[in-house]
Amino acid sequence: MNPPLLEIRNLVKRFGGLVATNGANLSVHKGEVHALIGPNGAGKTTLIHQISGALESDEGTMVFDGVNILGMSMHKRVAAGLARSYQITSIFKKLTVLDNVALAVQARSGSSFRFWRAAISEAAIFNEANEILEQVGLGSKARVIAGSLAHGEQRQLELGITLGTRPKLLLLDEPMAGMGPEDSEKMVELLSALKGQSTVLLIEHDMAAVFRLADRMSALVYGQVIASGIPCEVRANPEVKRAYLGEETV
Repeated sequence: MNPPLLEIRNLVKRFGGLVATNGANLSVHKGEVHALIGPNGAGKTTLIHQISGALESDEGTMVFDGVNILGMSMHKRVAAGLARSYQITSIFKKLTVLDNVALAVQARSGSSFRFWRAAISEAAIFNEANEILEQVGLGSKARVIAGSLAHGEQRQLELGITLGTRPKLLLLDEPMAGMGPEDSEKMVELLSALKGQSTVLLIEHDMAAVFRLADRMSALVYGQVIASGIPCEVRANPEVKRAYLGEETV
């Protein structure tokens, strides 16, 4: 198994008297799709917020690619290769689909958005953006205004924008939320194509999709990871079964 790209130990987040993450431990290895599962209110989104830097942690350690990132700002985490999609990423609805992804590629290169007009002539930026659009299934929509895309296509574009930053770790919080069966299937296929190319930490309530995508998974209950391993092991774990009594996830 590859070494951990992200190693979390004893992570805690309190909101007054409420402990949302309570000594959480998690390891995400390079190249894997790692699913974080758990009932509503388990602390999954809070943990993703802590990893992305949207929330400051109260205790614990968080080592990403060999560096302790606890206390590091969100934009510095993005620059280090840690990117979150969907709830944090937003599209520029008045720009074209191509321009949305090109902006992400340009930002990664360190260019200022003030030089956007000059950057239009930089063929390399747009060549890479077009390649990403092909990768996420939007190659034919490059010149379309982003705000006119259907909901599922906007999710594909958000994935493309995130990939434009060349993340070492991609955080996906319910990427299929609000999608119909056809769009969900398309997203599963897109994420399947990323396996082995990108490291992904995934929260998703569609458990059929989770078991198709995940190489490993961890179950979070009351802010603590109670089991980690390959999907069949976690699904068969007695503690996970008890935690999900009456849930559709087991």
